[in-house]
Amino acid sequence: MSMKSDPADQLEEVGQVVEQLTNLGLEPVLVGGMALVMLGSRRVTRDFDFVIARPDARLEPLLDVFYERGMELASRVNANGDVIATIGSRKVAAIRLRIDAPVTVYFFDRETDLRIDLLFDFPLPASTLLENATRKKVRSQVFRIASEEDLLRLKKIATTHRSVPSDAEDIAFLEARRS
Repeated sequence: MSMKSDPADQLEEVGQVVEQLTNLGLEPVLVGGMALVMLGSRRVTRDFDFVIARPDARLEPLLDVFYERGMELASRVNANGDVIATIGSRKVAAIRLRIDAPVTVYFFDRETDLRIDLLFDFPLPASTLLENATRKKVRSQVFRIASEEDLLRLKKIATTHRSVPSDAEDIAFLEARRS
């Protein structure tokens, strides 16, 4: 039996993942819909998106962070973006990431529906986002959230590659906050 949970209830778990990735020197910066929610948007989102530096030699420890929590690398998503297949083996996941060298990966926990997306220096370098990021404490966890200016840049980049109604709403939300 699956215990689906609300993303707000997953903050503690995600915060612990962030802390472990930070300890590996990967300094995750929250972007996407959840970053907007933390800024006050009423947007509904179901995943957490983080830009991090390419893990390179830290790939195995990065995979350990997720697999030890029961989160597996997503291998297939459907047209709605729902994860429909994952890689159960940490070793196979490492091989797959080395061979494919993707710019984005998704980790998924089937029990809770928690999904964490990692963007490796994409579409902007993690170091650039980190320079302007703000720290925000939520419950007992500290998150680095991309600046509003960088979130707006990221949204505008995203709209050149896709047409999603929420992107226009997100851009309007961020522009309204700037005026």
